[in-house]
Amino acid sequence: MDFKKIAKEVLEIEANELLKADVSGIEKAVEIAYNTKGKLIVTGVGKSGLIGSKIAATLASTGTPSFFIHPTEALHGDLGMITKDDSVLAISYSGESEELIKILPHIKRFEVPLIAMTGDKNSTLAKYADALINIHIDKEACPLNVAPTSSTTLTLAMGDALAVCLMKKRNFTKEDFASFHPGGSLGKKLFIKVKDLMKENFPIANKDDNLKEAIIKMTEGKLGHILFLEDNRVRAILSDGDLRRAMMSEDFDLEKKAIEFATKNPKTIKKDILASDALKFMEENKIQLLPVVNEKEEVLGVIHIHDLVEAGIK
Repeated sequence: MDFKKIAKEVLEIEANELLKADVSGIEKAVEIAYNTKGKLIVTGVGKSGLIGSKIAATLASTGTPSFFIHPTEALHGDLGMITKDDSVLAISYSGESEELIKILPHIKRFEVPLIAMTGDKNSTLAKYADALINIHIDKEACPLNVAPTSSTTLTLAMGDALAVCLMKKRNFTKEDFASFHPGGSLGKKLFIKVKDLMKENFPIANKDDNLKEAIIKMTEGKLGHILFLEDNRVRAILSDGDLRRAMMSEDFDLEKKAIEFATKNPKTIKKDILASDALKFMEENKIQLLPVVNEKEEVLGVIHIHDLVEAGIK
């Protein structure tokens, strides 16, 4: 049995159903969801319920307040979670799921807008709806044409389409996304800034310090670098690399002024730069440490590449 061929056929069947999907109802659905003052409450049974939970999570994380309610739980008290400021997205491929149909009269009694996601535009669910998202498919990927496969894929994709349309409608930005995802790599990449990770205490050398004195201060600072400041602006930085290069020179002398071996006019970075951008900049320029400065180029602190790596910035 050629399982690669079978898998390919499944993907092709589902892809074809996605490509020919009817999106004519999406505009009305977007209008209802966008104008909802409260939350867009998603409900569904069985596979539709599982997909609905994911749709609600996607909506909530992309600027549309949303949560999932199971119809059975709704009949036993959770209807109280629906307010007059909310709207409802009800999902049922047949449009006749018994548990779901039972709560529709109560939803309409609350006079909240109802978006239906169903494969039958003549179903009971469709008749109750203020907006209809058609998820009709011609063929399930299941060889018996019974198990929800293409239909659940299309349902999920339509949920994504609704969420993305609402993101566009709200001009939802990366910064907005980051505010909903402060943890994890996405949040760290989009939300954490240089000022959140910089060290305010760092070793400073005097312009007249010799190498020996500078090395002692650098060692105590434990950053592998030492800064030379003038009017609180960076004049030079002496790094471990600078020291190694100095030691290889024929005229190396610990009594010489350390600033002679330091990197003059080093690169700096602003405090409000995203930490992910700072890491990229440091990697491209092969820099281990950057002074963090304000608009007047005054030093506020330093950021080391290790600080970024340890924070999980990628």
